[in-house]
Amino acid sequence: MKSDRPNLLFVFTDEQRRDTLACYGNDYAAMPNLNRLADSSCVFDEAYCTNPVCTPSRGSIMTGLYPHAHGATDNNIPLRQDARCLPECLPPDVRRDYRVEYHGKWHLGDELYAQHGYERFVSVEDIYWNHFSSKRDRRDRSDYHHYLLSEGFRLGVRDVFPRAFASQLPEHYCKPRFLADHACQFIRQHRDRPWMLTVSILEPHMPFHSCRDGQYDEAAVPMFSNFNHVPDAVPHETALLPQVTRDRLERYRRDGYQDHDLNTEAGWRELTARYLGLCSLVDTHIGRILDTVAQQGLSENTIVVFSSDHGEMMGSHHLLEKSTLYREATMVPLLIRLPGQRRAARLGGPISQIDLMPTLLDLLGADVPEGLHGRSLAPLLREASNTGRAIDVRADASPCVIVQDMPTVASRTIISTDGWRYSNYTNTGELELFNLNTDPGERHNLAAQPEQRARLADLHRQLQAWQKDAGDDATLAASDSMTRLSRT
Repeated sequence: MKSDRPNLLFVFTDEQRRDTLACYGNDYAAMPNLNRLADSSCVFDEAYCTNPVCTPSRGSIMTGLYPHAHGATDNNIPLRQDARCLPECLPPDVRRDYRVEYHGKWHLGDELYAQHGYERFVSVEDIYWNHFSSKRDRRDRSDYHHYLLSEGFRLGVRDVFPRAFASQLPEHYCKPRFLADHACQFIRQHRDRPWMLTVSILEPHMPFHSCRDGQYDEAAVPMFSNFNHVPDAVPHETALLPQVTRDRLERYRRDGYQDHDLNTEAGWRELTARYLGLCSLVDTHIGRILDTVAQQGLSENTIVVFSSDHGEMMGSHHLLEKSTLYREATMVPLLIRLPGQRRAARLGGPISQIDLMPTLLDLLGADVPEGLHGRSLAPLLREASNTGRAIDVRADASPCVIVQDMPTVASRTIISTDGWRYSNYTNTGELELFNLNTDPGERHNLAAQPEQRARLADLHRQLQAWQKDAGDDATLAASDSMTRLSRT
C-alpha cells in the first residue's frame, strides 16, 4: 500500500564547480539533464560547503554538524559513532516506513559497509581499505570491484582496480553508469513504498580522465573565471597571500599535474576540456536516474536534491583541486525540487550546506532535533516552489562559516550577509578580507588596509559568536594580525 510520505533522491558529485551549470552562467558545457532539473527546482545562488575537502564536507552534509563536532576533520578520518546521519534522526514511526540506501563514495570510514541508518551500501571505492576499523576485513572489496571481475576484467599485480584504471574504461563500465544502473533498479523495485536514496558520484573528481576525453575541443573550450588572475603576479598582492596559497602556486608550476604542464595555457586547456567531459558524463547518468523517477510516476511525490561536496579550482587563480578558500573551491551547486514542482525559483544570499540536514528533515515531516548546527529552510523552499518568486534567505539561514583543520592549514571563514569574506588562518595569523560585492573574483585582499580595521573587528566578533554557538574552541588570530604581518 502506497504511503503519503515523500521519497527523497539526494544526488551529489565530488569536486564539481557550481558554474558548470547553465543556471549559474555556463551555456557552453553540455549538461542537459541537470539544466532541465534546474528549470523546475529551487536554485540556491550562493551555497557554500563547510570545508573544501571531501571527508569533512561530506560529514557535514550527512550529519548537519560542523567537522569539529562530527569528528571527521580531515580526509580518511571516520565519523564519530554518536554523530547521527539523516536516517538516524527520523522518528521511529517515520523511519520504519522507508527503504533507505546509500550508493557510491562514502569516505567517512569503513567504506564498504552499510552504517549510520542506511540499510544497504552499493560501494565503488577500493582505495580506503587501509583506513578500515579493526573489526573489518581489509581484503574486502567494493561492489564495483566485483562487477568488473564479473565482466571479465582481471587484476594485475595489485588486488584492486585503481581509479586510474577505472577512469580509462569504456562508458559501459564506468562508475557513473554502474551507480545509475543500481539507482534505477532501486527506484523501480521500491516504487510502491517510500524510499530514500543517496547517490554519491566520484566524478568529476581527479584523475581528470575518462571515456569522454575528446568531447570538448581543447582549443575552443572557454577557461573558467579568474584564469587570468595570477595571485602572486603583483608584489603587493603577493605579500598578502597566505603562505599555503603561495606554496600551492609554486608546486603546480614546478610539478604540473600528471603530464600537464601548468605553466602553459595549453596544459590548463587540456585539463579543463577533460574536466568538462567528466561533468557531461555525470550529467548523462544522473539524467537516467531522473528519467526513471518520472517513468515510474514518482515525480509528484519525490524530493530531488543535487549538490557537490565542494568545488574545484580548475585554473581559476592558476590553481587546481580544492582545499583553498577561494569561492571556486568553496561554492557548490545546490538544486532542490519539491514534489510536483514545475517552475524554477531563485534563493539568494549566502547559505551553508550545514542547513541541508535540518531542511530535509523538515521536508520529510520530521522534527529537527536539538544540537544540529544548521537551520531548516523548508518554509522558504515551499514558498519559492509555490510562487516562483525569488527569495532572499539571509535572514533565515545559518551563519555561513567555512572551517579547515588539517596539518598544513587551519582556518575559520565567515561569509557575511552583506557580502564580505573574512578568513582567519589560526595556524599562521594571516587574514583575508574580500569585498564580494565589488570584487567577486577575490583579487584584492583588503585585510591590511587601516580603513578596514572596524570591519575586520566586526567580522571577527561574528566568527567568535558562531564559535560560541557551535562549540568550536579554535583560537582565532587577532583581527589586526595582518596589519602587523604586512609590516614585517
